[in-house]
Amino acid sequence: MRVIRLLALGLALLFGHPALASDVPAPSCRGLNILEELQGTDAHERILAVASATENTEALLWKVEHGERQPSYLFGTVHLTDERVGQHSPALLAALGAARRLVLEIDDYSPDSFLKAFARARDLIMFTDRRRLDQLLTEAEYSKVSGILRRSGFPAEVTGAVRPWVATLLMAVSDCEQARLRTGRLSLDAKLARHAQSHGISVAGLETVELQLRALASVPEGDQIAILKSALRTYDRIDDIIETTVQLYLGRQTGAIWPLQLVLAEQVGIAPDAFASLEQSLLTTRNLGMRDSAARHLEEGGAFIAVGALHLPGRHGLVALLREAGYTVTAVE
Repeated sequence: MRVIRLLALGLALLFGHPALASDVPAPSCRGLNILEELQGTDAHERILAVASATENTEALLWKVEHGERQPSYLFGTVHLTDERVGQHSPALLAALGAARRLVLEIDDYSPDSFLKAFARARDLIMFTDRRRLDQLLTEAEYSKVSGILRRSGFPAEVTGAVRPWVATLLMAVSDCEQARLRTGRLSLDAKLARHAQSHGISVAGLETVELQLRALASVPEGDQIAILKSALRTYDRIDDIIETTVQLYLGRQTGAIWPLQLVLAEQVGIAPDAFASLEQSLLTTRNLGMRDSAARHLEEGGAFIAVGALHLPGRHGLVALLREAGYTVTAVE
């Protein structure tokens, strides 16, 4: 769900009216580790089994080499403002410092960039026929969605017209995370961009915001509704979900993040099959596009490519895809 959170951060900035960082202290958004709660259960065993069978999960920072060119690096991020994920190790700083270019998923995280992309993708975001979101949900479900979106600053008068995937997108950032954004706190990706710019390193993007929106919109509507219902039923634990994600990320257990999502959905009555099309659109298909977009930067050498951590592992992940393309990819940390 990393692209969902990345786009949701853009929306939170768009509607949340961030203040200056010095105005208000940033709140702590700590929750509980759900995976620890599941210890001793069949669900816990299934999550760890999938994680252990997933290749290339032992590192977040990878060295990418090809011929005599200056080495490049591939880094897995998490799209959150948590100060723990923003603490850069000496190895990461050295790799970024030696880079000629920082390449992020997108190159412009400004509210204006997101606003323009949403305007261009209006038909993907809003229903263009007579249907409405409240017709696809129960009264209680729609009431909960409306409340969450209202707290996010989303205009109440258009809530009923948004497609299911948009509602899920808007729910991907917790109230606490939004409060941190309003104090001016930056996500890990934005921190990397600021660091690069302050050191004279150019910043480029692998994708556009519009491309990411189209990936979400391509999920069949039936699956969109099921995924939204799952998000609604687990929303009361969103801070716990985010905390668990942070701890798995810091512990180099990224292979457990996706199966945990499926288990949580299963526990609230949503079949994991509903997420298959989402995985195909957001990870498998986009990984191929990211590999192709990354190629020109890798051919020049000296690139530091930073994308959501879930794009790295697995047989369809970027580490495997780059190796298949002839690059030597070695774990750093």
